[in-house]
Amino acid sequence: MCPILFQSGRLTVYSYGAILAFGFVVGMVLILLKARKQGIPLDRMIELFCLSIFSALVGARGFHVLLDLAPYVENPLRILKVWEGGLVFYGGLILAIGAGLVYMRGYRLPIWKVADLFAPAIALGLFFARIGCFMAGCCFGKETSLPWGVRFSDPDSLAPLHLSLHPTQLYEAAGGFVLFLLLAWMERRKSFDGQTFWLFLLLYSILRFFIECLRDDPRGFLIWPSVSTSQTLGVPLAILSLFVLFYMKRGLRR
Repeated sequence: MCPILFQSGRLTVYSYGAILAFGFVVGMVLILLKARKQGIPLDRMIELFCLSIFSALVGARGFHVLLDLAPYVENPLRILKVWEGGLVFYGGLILAIGAGLVYMRGYRLPIWKVADLFAPAIALGLFFARIGCFMAGCCFGKETSLPWGVRFSDPDSLAPLHLSLHPTQLYEAAGGFVLFLLLAWMERRKSFDGQTFWLFLLLYSILRFFIECLRDDPRGFLIWPSVSTSQTLGVPLAILSLFVLFYMKRGLRR
């Protein structure tokens, strides 16, 4: 819709990057406020948040590059041009979780309690990220005749121009915001530490699976061409989340 937010001379501020950065700030404030209430050291949480964001960006971009390597071999500098699209959520999630676990174990932070703090913030971050995607035109949907189909007309947009498309970015943004509200409500009613985090993974995996069916941007695949990378990763993640939630709840009853 509006890929470039502001431009003056050589300075160009892209909508996607600006909205994503704003989402990071909101997420960090949310996490720090909750951490202070629970007596978790704020300096450690700031370090963990910065590590998680860096790891998520590297993982998300790196996974995208691996799935579509040829253009980046020809021009390696394109790897840095994230405003052109190309951040795989699951790639960022996996690397961020791995880096976060190492950090929390090293400083003996309560892993599941901290994970629960991050879960609503991640959901809210998804809301901002997908609004940014909508502005940039990436992650676009298939053609549709539905009355809420959107048409991109800005030549800098990454979506096909002048076609009525499913606003898949807004679908996921709405889903992320609903997840945020649900998880925030769940936090005060959870039965055990880790419940909020694993519930987020379960529900997001289901949400993302169905949204993938409506997307029409290059999705890549790991096993079957008709099943996108995110769907292939999301199914085992949903199953794992169900198993862990069941296992943790069963352990609570013993």
